Amino acid sequence: MDLLGSILDSMDKPPSRDEKKKEQIKKQREQEEQIKNKQRKELERFRKYAEERISRFLNDERKHLQFQPLDRAYRSIIHDIAETSKLVTMGFGVDGIDRYIVVYKKEHFPPSDDEITARKNGEDWNEETSRKYAIERELNSRLDEEQPRTEQDIVPSFNYKDKYVHLIGQEVALEAAKLTVSNKTYGYVPSANKKDQRSIEQTMADIQAKKKQKTQHDNI
Repeated sequence: MDLLGSILDSMDKPPSRDEKKKEQIKKQREQEEQIKNKQRKELERFRKYAEERISRFLNDERKHLQFQPLDRAYRSIIHDIAETSKLVTMGFGVDGIDRYIVVYKKEHFPPSDDEITARKNGEDWNEETSRKYAIERELNSRLDEEQPRTEQDIVPSFNYKDKYVHLIGQEVALEAAKLTVSNKTYGYVPSANKKDQRSIEQTMADIQAKKKQKTQHDNI
């Protein structure tokens, strides 16, 4: 074997296509494993953080403990820790957007209807929100308790005589209002306002007199 052949045989051969593919797969798996390890460590770190918060919550006077919006994996950790600590959890918000967990002590569970409504409306539950919902609830309760008013209880929104003030003056309008007082016997116009106030006998006599006068006029 000559010197050139010996040198060529000692050199590494270029990797084949299969070897390149195997190398790419190996690197990809290593990257995936690194990502999983990173996520695992992050979840472990969060579990420790959540356990510390819940531990403090168990030993203070707060009625609830609210966590920030979290992904499903982090929320499942909170549920698990709370269940182990004999606490109750509720979720609010939209999954994937602003879903968050609230932890309650059993003696303060379930939360009030006002709190649930406020949280479903996307509001933070605090003293100010509590007062606002209490006032709204009281007002709605009073409105529901009111009985429907009868016609006698209805008060006109304006004085009838005021309708004519700008046209005929204050004094004349007052007289017009007096003349239009409601009368139960004749409807809305009092009998005193009717134009023809003669008796039936007088009315018939007048009609006969007019007919007679007309006949005499036609014969002339």
